[in-house]
Amino acid sequence: MSKAWRTSILFIGITLLSACTSSQREQFEEARINQAQEDRTTVSDPFEPVNRVVWDFNRDVLDRFILKPVTQGYVAITPMPVRNGLLNASENIQEPANVINNFLQGKPSDSFASFSRFVINSTIGIFGLFDVAESMGIERQEEDFNQVLGNLGIGTGPYIMLPILGPSDVRNFTGEMVDRFYWPETVLADQYAVGAAVVRLLETRATLLDQEANLERALDQYLFVRDAYFQRSAFELSDGKFGQRTEEEIQEEAEDFEDFESLFEDGE
Repeated sequence: MSKAWRTSILFIGITLLSACTSSQREQFEEARINQAQEDRTTVSDPFEPVNRVVWDFNRDVLDRFILKPVTQGYVAITPMPVRNGLLNASENIQEPANVINNFLQGKPSDSFASFSRFVINSTIGIFGLFDVAESMGIERQEEDFNQVLGNLGIGTGPYIMLPILGPSDVRNFTGEMVDRFYWPETVLADQYAVGAAVVRLLETRATLLDQEANLERALDQYLFVRDAYFQRSAFELSDGKFGQRTEEEIQEEAEDFEDFESLFEDGE
């Protein structure tokens, strides 16, 4: 099937989906929020002993001696415009996946926005190096197949800590495997696909450099990361309507930490 036919079929599907009634869209929205709430409140971690071993290896070996130093070097020597361009290009090749995943979740306008971003940034933006669509007011609508599965009422399944890749769960891992079969990632040369993945990994690690103090203060770093992972997952699945920590929760955690510190101060 030619690319033109694929595009035509996609637009026909988007048009048909956009004809859904408002009540149907509300059902989609309610399903997302309900599943996000279940994901956040029902954490399954039957592999915790193994997960902790992998976490220690990731944290104390891979991150300490490889990922963090490489990220710090990348941030130090790479000009911000170059970093932005590389990240834009790596994210641009994921836009077709956003088109389909938004479509499958009943979001025709977001699906069309993702399609528009890919066309504009791949041409005017020189293969995605420049986010021209963003300057035109077309914001990125990032959705992965994990969220599609969640929208269908499929739970996260057991929590798993993966070597190098870090926190995940069965549903998320499955979704990532499906996302890798979307065009154009399926036709990219290996070096480009790997390069794009490395850029996204380094930029993700760079965003965490300033947040390490919070992790260091955690009584149990493994549980801290696991909790944050499911909070973020629920937040993304519900499109920001569920899963974000409240002011009360943040304050309560701070007070608990202060109480813990006082035990040592009293013993001095």
